[in-house]
Amino acid sequence: MRILGLDFGSKTVGVAVSDELLLTAQGLEIIRRQSPNKLRRSLARIEEIIAEYGVERIVLGYPKNMNNTEGERCEKTKEFQEMLERRTGLTVVLWDERLTTVAADRLMKETGIRREDRKEYVDEIAAVFILQGYLDFLGRKE
Repeated sequence: MRILGLDFGSKTVGVAVSDELLLTAQGLEIIRRQSPNKLRRSLARIEEIIAEYGVERIVLGYPKNMNNTEGERCEKTKEFQEMLERRTGLTVVLWDERLTTVAADRLMKETGIRREDRKEYVDEIAAVFILQGYLDFLGRKE
């Protein structure tokens, strides 16, 4: 079994996948969207990844505000969650993604990735942090 991790944004969707033992998350790609309201291609690509990797569950980053309130991005994320569940038939777990983008940016800075290049990878790395947080939670639960 594998789990897919997604960082859903207005222009991109960062994608990560777990190993089969559910121990580690690896970044896969960033799906670029042509328009904030057009998701058909993004959903089709996610379905391809699910089939290719044998994914059985999806973890979707949930962008709560730092004060734990839910804003407009949370509503869009819930709509995307419903679309994913309808199209894939899989369970889509919402996972608190606060500070994952900050952590991804810090990691890239520490590893020497130039500022101009960081935007290219930040969503994929954020998806890794989202999925790894969920995998660590599952490991502690058992």
